[in-house]
Amino acid sequence: MGILKEFRGQGAGTLLFQGIEEWAVEHGISRLELTAVARNTPGIALYKKCGFQVEGTKRNSLIINGDYHDEYYMSKLLIR
Repeated sequence: MGILKEFRGQGAGTLLFQGIEEWAVEHGISRLELTAVARNTPGIALYKKCGFQVEGTKRNSLIINGDYHDEYYMSKLLIR
Protein backbone atom coordinates (compact mmCIF):
# COMPACT_ATOMS: atom_id res chain seq x y z
CA MET A 1 0.00 0.00 0.00
CA GLY A 2 1.10 3.54 -0.45
CA ILE A 3 -0.03 7.09 0.15
CA LEU A 4 0.12 9.67 -2.64
CA LYS A 5 2.56 12.48 -1.82
CA GLU A 6 -0.17 15.12 -1.59
CA PHE A 7 -1.90 13.12 1.17
CA ARG A 8 1.15 12.20 3.28
CA GLY A 9 1.43 13.64 6.76
CA GLN A 10 -2.33 14.07 7.12
CA GLY A 11 -3.15 10.88 9.01
CA ALA A 12 -4.22 8.76 6.02
CA GLY A 13 -1.62 6.07 6.73
CA THR A 14 -2.57 5.88 10.39
CA LEU A 15 -6.25 5.54 9.47
CA LEU A 16 -5.45 2.78 6.97
CA PHE A 17 -3.49 0.82 9.56
CA GLN A 18 -6.25 1.27 12.15
CA GLY A 19 -8.77 -0.11 9.66
CA ILE A 20 -6.52 -3.03 8.74
CA GLU A 21 -5.98 -3.86 12.40
CA GLU A 22 -9.69 -3.71 13.22
CA TRP A 23 -10.48 -6.01 10.29
CA ALA A 24 -7.70 -8.41 11.26
CA VAL A 25 -8.84 -8.66 14.90
CA GLU A 26 -12.45 -9.23 13.81
CA HIS A 27 -11.26 -12.10 11.64
CA GLY A 28 -9.06 -13.75 14.26
CA ILE A 29 -5.74 -12.72 12.73
CA SER A 30 -3.07 -12.49 15.40
CA ARG A 31 -0.14 -11.04 13.47
CA LEU A 32 0.45 -8.39 10.82
CA GLU A 33 3.64 -8.34 8.77
CA LEU A 34 5.25 -5.99 6.29
CA THR A 35 8.57 -5.22 4.69
CA ALA A 36 9.98 -1.73 4.27
CA VAL A 37 12.98 -0.37 2.42
CA ALA A 38 15.41 0.60 5.19
CA ARG A 39 15.89 4.09 3.73
CA ASN A 40 12.15 4.81 3.90
CA THR A 41 12.40 6.69 7.19
CA PRO A 42 8.95 8.34 6.98
CA GLY A 43 7.30 4.98 6.29
CA ILE A 44 9.22 3.24 9.07
CA ALA A 45 8.25 6.03 11.48
CA LEU A 46 4.58 5.46 10.56
CA TYR A 47 4.87 1.70 11.01
CA LYS A 48 6.54 2.10 14.42
CA LYS A 49 3.90 4.67 15.43
CA CYS A 50 1.28 2.04 14.57
CA GLY A 51 2.99 -0.55 16.77
CA PHE A 52 5.16 -2.47 14.31
CA GLN A 53 8.63 -3.61 15.35
CA VAL A 54 11.64 -4.49 13.22
CA GLU A 55 12.30 -8.24 13.37
CA GLY A 56 15.23 -8.39 11.01
CA THR A 57 17.01 -7.01 7.98
CA LYS A 58 17.08 -8.55 4.53
CA ARG A 59 20.38 -7.20 3.20
CA ASN A 60 20.69 -6.10 -0.44
CA SER A 61 17.19 -7.44 -1.08
CA LEU A 62 16.24 -4.89 -3.73
CA ILE A 63 17.89 -3.09 -6.61
CA ILE A 64 16.41 0.37 -7.13
CA ASN A 65 17.86 2.51 -9.89
CA GLY A 66 20.93 0.29 -9.97
CA ASP A 67 21.61 0.51 -6.21
CA TYR A 68 21.20 -2.24 -3.64
CA HIS A 69 18.85 -1.54 -0.73
CA ASP A 70 18.22 -3.33 2.55
CA GLU A 71 14.70 -4.17 3.59
CA TYR A 72 13.31 -4.51 7.11
CA TYR A 73 10.97 -7.29 8.16
CA MET A 74 8.44 -5.74 10.53
CA SER A 75 5.50 -7.18 12.45
CA LYS A 76 2.83 -6.36 14.99
CA LEU A 77 1.23 -8.92 17.28
CA LEU A 78 -2.50 -8.30 17.70
CA ILE A 79 -3.64 -10.95 20.14
CA ARG A 80 -1.43 -11.14 23.20
